[in-house]
Amino acid sequence: MIQLLIDNPLLLLFVVAAIGYPLGQIRIRGSSLGVAAVLFAGLGVGALHPDLKLPEIVYSLGLVLFVYTVGLSSGPGFFASLQRKGLRYNLLAVGVILFAAGLVVVAHFLLQLKPTLTAGLFAGSLTNTPALAGVVEYIKGYAPQALRDQMLAEPVIGYSISYPMGVVAMILVISLVQRLWRVDYQAEAESMPEFATNKELHARTVSVTRPDATGKPIRKLIAQDRWDVIFARLKRDDQLMLVDGGMRLELGDQVSLVGTLEELDRVGGYLGELSDQRLDFDRSELDYRRMFVSNPHLAGRRLRDLHLIREFEAVVTRVRRGDFELLPDGDTVLELGDQVRVLAHRNRLEKVREIFGDSYRALGEIDVLSFSLGVALGLLLGSIPISLPGGVVFKLGIAGGPLVAALILGAMGRTGPMVWSLPYSANLTLRQVGLVLFLAAIGTRSGYAFVTTLIQGNGALIFAAGTLVTAAAALATLWIGHKLMKVPMGLLIGMLAGLRPSPPCWASPWSRAATICPTSATPPSTPRPWWSRSWSRSCC
Repeated sequence: MIQLLIDNPLLLLFVVAAIGYPLGQIRIRGSSLGVAAVLFAGLGVGALHPDLKLPEIVYSLGLVLFVYTVGLSSGPGFFASLQRKGLRYNLLAVGVILFAAGLVVVAHFLLQLKPTLTAGLFAGSLTNTPALAGVVEYIKGYAPQALRDQMLAEPVIGYSISYPMGVVAMILVISLVQRLWRVDYQAEAESMPEFATNKELHARTVSVTRPDATGKPIRKLIAQDRWDVIFARLKRDDQLMLVDGGMRLELGDQVSLVGTLEELDRVGGYLGELSDQRLDFDRSELDYRRMFVSNPHLAGRRLRDLHLIREFEAVVTRVRRGDFELLPDGDTVLELGDQVRVLAHRNRLEKVREIFGDSYRALGEIDVLSFSLGVALGLLLGSIPISLPGGVVFKLGIAGGPLVAALILGAMGRTGPMVWSLPYSANLTLRQVGLVLFLAAIGTRSGYAFVTTLIQGNGALIFAAGTLVTAAAALATLWIGHKLMKVPMGLLIGMLAGLRPSPPCWASPWSRAATICPTSATPPSTPRPWWSRSWSRSCC
């Protein structure tokens, strides 16, 4: 059986994936290893024989796919987080990383570890797979040929030994701290409405009874009081019509609004009183339909540039992006894979559907030209020598080059007819495939050396050092951020999850409280940051 796997690399790849992926779905107290379990399956299989390892091209392909798709989805959020509060939070995160690096350096000298093992210990204690990829890629370019295989295995060994407690120790620290400090996540979220990205949206019909609400264009009312709602339908003298931002309300009007319950209460109280009618239930003249944005010509364009109200007498009242439902405005940028809820006259819905595309099949397809060109640009960027003072020259390599290129292209969205972003489902699939390829290859290539080090070497000491580094870094982040900087705990947990970009950290029940964090791994195709949104919402 072992010889069969040695002679058939593809069979070996899928055996490792088939073993590791189900193991990653096993939950213990709400946490699981996720796709990272493929690494441990690869280590176990690779330990059976020194020649039982996947070709290097599998590792390289998986790494490129993984970092490029991560960069595409993170680009908008990355550059947005450099503004205002995001910069403050990022500085805290950088400080924590430096603190953890200092602890690892201390462990390096105390335990007399090899630099390669130390680098793996650092990546594993932070459960940072991209960091491990960067270390391995650096060694590939600079290690002597005679020692190359051994040096490539050592960071993986350090990573694998320290990784398990990198997950568990962080969760334990969060659990202990939130109990000691009696954190109320709900109260924190309510005190920071600007960070709420996934509040449930509702529809409500309001009767206009207050004179102050009449005589002004609706867009002016929205702008002056910063209302975060959509005006959808208006009924006047038994005539039902779509709302345009230039309309002026009159006493006795019935108007339907879409927004969060808190905002509906605020706006409804200003306009008048809750109506016993439900205009959103009346679909005789105005109807609505959910449509997928699959037309590549719309990707990266603002809703206001489509002129829906003027050209098609239609209004977009909601946008669903991944698992998040957003309240759109004229500045909302559409992305492939978005699901929009369109309100229009019944006889215009089909025309609007043609504009958006509404093809679920198309969302699973990839623009091979833009994807390949983006990856090629990243690989070229990674091959450029960069000179530093002192005569040091380095390259970003196949990890750094595609990542930097993807961050920039992801933030741009599109260049003329070229759409760089991917639909959420396609991005997630490619990312998952890339990570499986990378982890399976790096695991099998390091498995034999891993077992040898664990049994005969100082594996127990590396395990203990990784635990201490993880616990100290997590505790420092929470204490400095919450007690000194007064950062809400939900944001801090999101920062910890962002420092540890691995499936287990996001799978834990405590990290789910951090979905309001704008600086960590953001929701799919990150929406525009709250501080850059236009308050002059005018019904698209």
